[in-house]
Amino acid sequence: MKLREYLRDHIVYLDGATGSLLQAAGLAPGEPSEAWSISRPEVLQRIHQDYYEAGSNVVAANSFGVNALKYGDAELERLIAAALDNVKIARERSAGDCPRFAALDIGPLGRLLKPYGDLDFEDAVAAFSKAARAGASAGADLVFIETMNDLAETRAALLAVKESCDLPVFVSNAYGEDGRLLSGSGPDCLVPLLEGLGADAIGVNCSFGPKGLIPVVERYLELASVPVLMKPNAGLPRVEAGRTVYDVTPAEFAADVSSLFAKGLRLAGGCCGTT
Repeated sequence: MKLREYLRDHIVYLDGATGSLLQAAGLAPGEPSEAWSISRPEVLQRIHQDYYEAGSNVVAANSFGVNALKYGDAELERLIAAALDNVKIARERSAGDCPRFAALDIGPLGRLLKPYGDLDFEDAVAAFSKAARAGASAGADLVFIETMNDLAETRAALLAVKESCDLPVFVSNAYGEDGRLLSGSGPDCLVPLLEGLGADAIGVNCSFGPKGLIPVVERYLELASVPVLMKPNAGLPRVEAGRTVYDVTPAEFAADVSSLFAKGLRLAGGCCGTT
């Protein structure tokens, strides 16, 4: 079944954290997690398989940190292909019969766009385009743009994907406690922009836990005519005895997120600190 067709009539379950689980598996501070797609593929395949078997319909490849500002074309294509191969291997090995899709995961470029930084909008679009084309060539079923905290960078990423391939695209932004992005925009700006540019689903991820994001998601649900997604952190991280821990329990997380299904939430998963 095609993803757009499935999305019309079903709740779609996303996966949870990847980086948190890689850290638990030994990823060192400062070590690029995307390198493990090649150096430790068995770890990624196990994580992805566990998510599919837990009921995830969409599992994101370990490509969040792969972009053309960090890597040359050949290395970018190699890392993205390896990341998606790990998801597809996990999908083949996983038990269960729910529809399962492999997502190219696209995160922020790591440089601020003008006027907040020095990166030109056109250069950001070009960088995102390279990742989108590589993901489409490597067999992604969709593109998931996530953890964007700047309206201009969000727009650049979505434009790049729409110009580079015809895959479904989800767009998710990271909001602060004031209900706005770092660049100051709120849902009233984001929703019409993302719908107008052709996003298939829009919503929120990361941030500071599900309970605090409920008002933002409710505003999305009031404004949006496309499916809305929610993929929050398990609360805010803190360090105990050298380990990063999160305060929200699985039961609390599930209760807060599932309370929004009755209001129209269509896609749900977890971000940092979830499993």
